[in-house]
Amino acid sequence: MSASRALASDDFGSLLSERRHSTRRAKSNHDSEKRIVVGYGFWIFLISDIIMFSAFFATYAVLTDSTAGGPSGKDLFHIPTVAIETGCLLTSSLFCGFAGIGAQASMPRLFHGAMLATLVLGATFLGLEVQEFSRMISIGAGPSRSAFLSAFFALIGCHGLHVAVGLLWLLTMIGQVMAKGFRQDILRRMLCFSLFWHTLDIVWVGLFSLVYLVGVSQ
Repeated sequence: MSASRALASDDFGSLLSERRHSTRRAKSNHDSEKRIVVGYGFWIFLISDIIMFSAFFATYAVLTDSTAGGPSGKDLFHIPTVAIETGCLLTSSLFCGFAGIGAQASMPRLFHGAMLATLVLGATFLGLEVQEFSRMISIGAGPSRSAFLSAFFALIGCHGLHVAVGLLWLLTMIGQVMAKGFRQDILRRMLCFSLFWHTLDIVWVGLFSLVYLVGVSQ
């Protein structure tokens, strides 16, 4: 009788242990599926953003010669200033990568230092772009002057608006890390921010090459 009781107890313990493992596996699978859904959603957001930039650029390419007798890119674009903008934005992407490393390694000094450097460089880029727009508008080359300038301001301005939103997101990430630390959900948001910021850099390389460099060579 005692042997059968011991056997039944062992069977019950094995069954309970198996159920616990099954519950853990189910929860793990559920969490994985949830992360995949969030990941797909953010990738769809990035792809839709790239498609939007492609549409703006296609419009610019069609209207680039529609100056209505006004100034063209060769008359307006100041490549040294745009090159400084490009250097600031690309360097900010490097520091954004360092910030991601700091977040993954739970190193507050590296994270905050790199994020502040990203903020300063991104704000410098945005400030130079605003100055460029102000200079062009002050000499009568605003978006209403020609179809070419309307397309230019829409394309470059859309990118600048994204950079401004990215800077606000960056400040939010710094605040969340200061308040909550390097939690798993914070790290996921930081990864999303990094992908967004690097995408803006990739888009800008295309704009610098195909808008500014091609514009001054025509």
